[in-house]
Amino acid sequence: MKEDRHPQRSDMPLTMLLPNVVTITALCAGLTAIKMGFHGQFKGAVIMILIACVLDGMDGKLARLLRSESPMGAELDSLADAVNFGVAPALLVYAFAMQDTTGAGWIAALVYAVTCVMRLARFNLDSKSETTSPSGSRFVGVPAPAGAFLVLLPLFLSFQANDPDLIPPLLVGCYMIGIGLLMISRIPTFSFKKTRVARKSVKFLLLGFVFLAAALLTQTWLTLIALELAYAISVVWAWVTRDNIEAT
Repeated sequence: MKEDRHPQRSDMPLTMLLPNVVTITALCAGLTAIKMGFHGQFKGAVIMILIACVLDGMDGKLARLLRSESPMGAELDSLADAVNFGVAPALLVYAFAMQDTTGAGWIAALVYAVTCVMRLARFNLDSKSETTSPSGSRFVGVPAPAGAFLVLLPLFLSFQANDPDLIPPLLVGCYMIGIGLLMISRIPTFSFKKTRVARKSVKFLLLGFVFLAAALLTQTWLTLIALELAYAISVVWAWVTRDNIEAT
């Protein structure tokens, strides 16, 4: 038998691990959010979940850029998403608004967390079977990161009003269940991953991001509420125009 003259190397460039590092960092942010929620540091916990959302949008793009996509990275990303966007927001909202309920609040938290995991499982199956639309411009149901962002709306409103009892626990629980159902629904929602911008409009887009960053730094909760409303409007618009573009 001929000896292999070019044995496969067992090492790899350190940069190839960067996507997994970003995913693990996002997971640490989600777990830290749970810990901060236990200690009543709800504003910091919300920031941790938002950081996890941002990092989740980076790891996949980084993996494709470095050509370091792997089955292990995909599984790690999915498991981290289950914690960051399913478990952490459910526990945080429950601890903030529904601890004093007789059990209905916990049921709402369970429904949200389970539907988020179901959403991720469906997304993984669709990705493996390559059941995507030609345009790739829409998802089926609300994506898990967007669901985590939406479910935090009661906290944003309470922080803005400086009133932890602003929204009744029963209403918060119904809202959580509603967001969970949106994640596993067949409602088409916009995917902004493949959105293209005309070159002449880039400067205006960048200027818009400057204003958005300034708004987040100066009026954090009000800006987040506005972003939530804008996304909710986009979901309604995607539903209204669902017959024009085939959903993925």
